[in-house]
Amino acid sequence: MATDILVLNGPNLNLLGKRQPDIYGHETMADVERGCRSVAREYGFTIDFRQSNAEAQLIDWVHEAREQHRSIVINPAGYSHTSIALMDALSAFSGPIIEVHISNIHRREAFRHLSYVSKVASGVICGLGINGYSLAVHHLACHLNKQA
Repeated sequence: MATDILVLNGPNLNLLGKRQPDIYGHETMADVERGCRSVAREYGFTIDFRQSNAEAQLIDWVHEAREQHRSIVINPAGYSHTSIALMDALSAFSGPIIEVHISNIHRREAFRHLSYVSKVASGVICGLGINGYSLAVHHLACHLNKQA
């Protein structure tokens, strides 16, 4: 079944709320998903929410999205800085893509300042905690409404 917005989460985000809460906060993936679904519901849109630690799985989901989804929110996590393959997969997606990072990657280690995904994303939200996801869904819902 086709959905409007695919929300993808990369490696280690399954540990959200437990791993480095001083950086990523105490909220969990369930909290992120609830927030995304709530915003999407306000606009009458559907969400498909997924997380994987495997790069190949994320790439496969992006490939599927070409036929099944109208837009993508992605937190590629560590793959932001390493995965040209994920960037290439996203570049084949014709809808809008919003990249989200919970922390401000530009205030962290130098290797985090480069994101390959940013090169193909329509927009980037970072440093706003899990609220960045809701903002991304809000933006995409407004964008999709203009297309209707």
